[in-house]
Amino acid sequence: MRVTFPLCEALARALPERPFRLELWDGSILAPTNGAGGPTFRVRSPRALGHMLRAPGQLGLGRAYVSGEIEVDDIDAVLELLDGYAMPPLDGRDKARLATAAVRAGALRSVPRVPATELRPRGRRHSRERDQRAVAHHYNISNEFFALVLGESMTYSCAIFSRGAQTLDEAQRSKLELVCTKLGLRPGERVLDVGCGWGSFALHAAREHRVHVTGITLSKPQAVLARERAAAAGLTDQIEIRVADYRDLAGEQYDAIASIGMVEHVGSANIDAYGLQLERVLRPGGRLLNHGIARLRHGDPEAGPFSERFVFPDAAPLHVSRVLAAIEAAGLEPTHIEGFRLDYARTLREWAYNLGEHAARAESLAGPERMRVWRLYLHAARRGFENGFTSIFQIVAHRPQ
Repeated sequence: MRVTFPLCEALARALPERPFRLELWDGSILAPTNGAGGPTFRVRSPRALGHMLRAPGQLGLGRAYVSGEIEVDDIDAVLELLDGYAMPPLDGRDKARLATAAVRAGALRSVPRVPATELRPRGRRHSRERDQRAVAHHYNISNEFFALVLGESMTYSCAIFSRGAQTLDEAQRSKLELVCTKLGLRPGERVLDVGCGWGSFALHAAREHRVHVTGITLSKPQAVLARERAAAAGLTDQIEIRVADYRDLAGEQYDAIASIGMVEHVGSANIDAYGLQLERVLRPGGRLLNHGIARLRHGDPEAGPFSERFVFPDAAPLHVSRVLAAIEAAGLEPTHIEGFRLDYARTLREWAYNLGEHAARAESLAGPERMRVWRLYLHAARRGFENGFTSIFQIVAHRPQ
């Protein structure tokens, strides 16, 4: 006699120890087995299983979540669970039973749509064209969307709370002034802002230190707003914003360079060329401040498939030692290094709070898929800084005379 295994029964056999609750679209429930409860996963349709059968692991689970086929009641609890939980090994018979039950439940009845917010890589990694697509995917959502998340400062990098700031905007001003102080800016100097975003550093440096700033970004919407902000502040004679790649800089030299939150997008293949390019445009005696996220653990991958496809395509936080090696190899002398790991954890908490406070408007601007991406991204990134997976470092260096 042939025995069939309904999906819920097959899942129970495959997952005998469950520190979570699983609710299926047909009303069946798998209760936690640990006696202490845990997060709840709500599987809304067989399409969620289709995603996971076609792309097992983080990518399939991410697709199911982003498309709304899986819902969770507590993102932080889910992330904590995923950090420490591993499915028990399944033998061939258990895998066959589970797959058969999923198919009978409708997992392969139709091909689930890949979420529109997923960017699948094309072309040579870190080519100019591919980097342009990657930047547009993340940054060209809507200037208003970023304003809701980032607050008044429109500064998309780690704020510095550890110098006494109490609010996000105060902490961002503290960071901008700290960068200016470390660079030792003097009136009339020419400053390059690599990855200038919406112009926050350029505005602060021009207004408070009376320098001339050239900002470059690959995002046209960012450049438009940065120019508008400079005009509104009466600083157009001190600030120039270009849509340009750092690799295209030539024939110019600057007294100081600020690269804030940009090195993460360079990649291990280009980090040495990045160091050399900054050295070329820095005058003898000039100063560089490189502010970027770095991985702390050796042996871990640069980024997981969810981040690669949905959040920061091709972004690759390197180890600070690798960034330092590129700076030194370019002939620049590092003079100061400082980490702000817990400052970034708090910054991400503030951004997540802002997103929640403005959820309805943010979703109307970005759409429900991207809202799910951003909720998960902000929570996961914060956990990375809290548990020591990532940190952020400011490296100050100068070009010898």
